[in-house]
Amino acid sequence: MTTQDEIRAHAITVLLADDHAAIRLGMRMVVETGADMEVVGEAGDGALAVSMARTLRPDVVLMDLRMPVVDGIAATREICADSLAKVLVLTTFDHDTYLFGALQAGASGFLLKTAEPVAITEAIRHVHNGDHVIAPEVTARIVSAALSPGSGHTTAASQPPELDLLTGREREVFECLGGGLTNYSIGRQLGISEATVKTHVSRVLAKLGLQSRVQAALFRRR
Repeated sequence: MTTQDEIRAHAITVLLADDHAAIRLGMRMVVETGADMEVVGEAGDGALAVSMARTLRPDVVLMDLRMPVVDGIAATREICADSLAKVLVLTTFDHDTYLFGALQAGASGFLLKTAEPVAITEAIRHVHNGDHVIAPEVTARIVSAALSPGSGHTTAASQPPELDLLTGREREVFECLGGGLTNYSIGRQLGISEATVKTHVSRVLAKLGLQSRVQAALFRRR
């Protein structure tokens, strides 16, 4: 029988980054409703979030975007570039500048603070497992941007040279990432295990110089 101490020993560690103490308190209460999660720190500005991520090495940083000293997008970029943690953005701002800025910086997810507590805890789990999560309210905008004039599918003649670095199997995985598939779905589609999918995804991201699956999806859709 699994004990509470054993659950906590394998808990998903979460760092909270928001400049409002009351918001951080609410976020802590939401995160700690999950028996498999533990808040390991709180940061009131982006610079402190980066510093604490470097020291604590949490699994996931729950990141606000509008913060003093260093904003959430810049903090996300540094955290993801140095592979310090996965970043799940939780913000009240759903303007395209914030949405695409956060995703291009390497965030694995983008949720609004109006999300239900269960949606936030489930998103943390998905991000921790290597998937990406986008708020339903903004998903349509990503698709619209991908299909807008000038951002259509890449032709063979105009494919970025980085794609030549991918093996045949990695190209298949890359195409699946462009469709927003989870590791499980990719494995089912290609007939390989989730562990193998994770290996291929890591190699694809490394070869293309990307920090997240979301970046890979946006790269593919360009």
